Amino acid sequence: MNAISQLLSQLPRDNHYCVAFSGGLDSTVLLHAVVEALPKGQVRAIHIHHGLSPNADQWQQHCETTCAQWNVPLTTVRVNVQTDGKGLEDAARQARYHAFEQHLKPGDILLTAHHSDDQVETLLLRLARGSGPRGLAGMASARPLGQGELWRPLLPVSRETLLAYGREHELQWIDDESNEDPRFDRNYLRHQVLPPLRRRWPELGEQWGASAALCGEADQLLREYARDDLERLTVDAPGVVPEPSPVLSLNGLRALSASRRQWVLRCWCETSGAGLPTREALAQIEAQLIQGREDAQALVAVGDRSVRRFRGGLYLVPALTGGESPEGPVPLSLEGKYASVDLPGGGALQVEWGGEADVRLSAHLGPLTLRWRRGGERCQPVGRAHSQTLKKLLLEYELPPWWRERIPLVYSGETLVAVPSLWVCEGFQAAEGESGYRLRWFPEVVFEQAWQPAAGKF
Repeated sequence: MNAISQLLSQLPRDNHYCVAFSGGLDSTVLLHAVVEALPKGQVRAIHIHHGLSPNADQWQQHCETTCAQWNVPLTTVRVNVQTDGKGLEDAARQARYHAFEQHLKPGDILLTAHHSDDQVETLLLRLARGSGPRGLAGMASARPLGQGELWRPLLPVSRETLLAYGREHELQWIDDESNEDPRFDRNYLRHQVLPPLRRRWPELGEQWGASAALCGEADQLLREYARDDLERLTVDAPGVVPEPSPVLSLNGLRALSASRRQWVLRCWCETSGAGLPTREALAQIEAQLIQGREDAQALVAVGDRSVRRFRGGLYLVPALTGGESPEGPVPLSLEGKYASVDLPGGGALQVEWGGEADVRLSAHLGPLTLRWRRGGERCQPVGRAHSQTLKKLLLEYELPPWWRERIPLVYSGETLVAVPSLWVCEGFQAAEGESGYRLRWFPEVVFEQAWQPAAGKF
């Protein structure tokens, strides 16, 4: 049994596999070997029609003919490659993988034909771009993708071995003319850089693969340490408005070495959904927010989030833009014992019925509306002897400044009667022995994940 057949004979028999089939040498060998190794009915193929070559329709027809001969169901997906400032290679790859995600069913495994030569090219590209341990770990042999997983079973195999397999089994494949174009980075490496390196070091693919594996182990270890630090440095936010992401202790961060601090910040941003911060963003976070003076306006953008500082904590909040709050009142209907109201501009209002009277809004009020701050508002929270400005109260309740213009205000007519999560105004609370409404505000639409009747979760 040759190396390729031996590798694919180890695939679990109880999975359903989808082969990424371009019609080229690599994917043709992969599909043939998988069909030979697995029972019928467990394998299907997917072909991505990028529309970038005048021969793309012929390639699709070739893939259809091949799959018909091998009794493999084939799905063809046409994609629209939008560069949007990215290189054509990256744009085509993103379009391709987006299509894969859309066509993977729960539990499906997508098999791609990446091999050791591809891994070497990936390492060189990432080295040229200044990647760290994660990038220099190269392509993973397996990772989640959509509702399924992506596996690369041929990573230990060289392209030379794939070519020998194709010739031995008299396979037919297409040659993409763009693979010869040196304007594309991978082609330049493949044709101009790697041949002399391989002549000097014939075992290049194997040795660089070992280096990639070591980088992967180092990255995994560093991430484990970062997760431990992240958990240890997470603190409770002041006030009672739930933050979308964990809040980090500034003093705790400052006690770490600079490199360790950066790993914590990477872990924090990535696990919170913002993605990995760039080196420039990390440098700005360090200078402006960790080491700089307190400044309510200072922020550093990371993905679609903003890193901000407040009362000894570092926050990661949705990037806020102007003009999201509506100009006029929004009707508020309090119906049912539990309800979630989506708010204009994002966020949610949780309505809960029953409980202690002094923190509940009376159920006997007239029509209610939601409004947002316009300046000059005053009110008297339950238990206070007199009214105060809303500005002063929000400061006293330690609401971070970036939320103060966005927290919804509950009105009855022209009177402010409650500020969700913070207080009910005197005279509008539920009477003693009477049930009422408790209102909780979630600044970002993470309601189903963040809200539980008892406690939240990090």
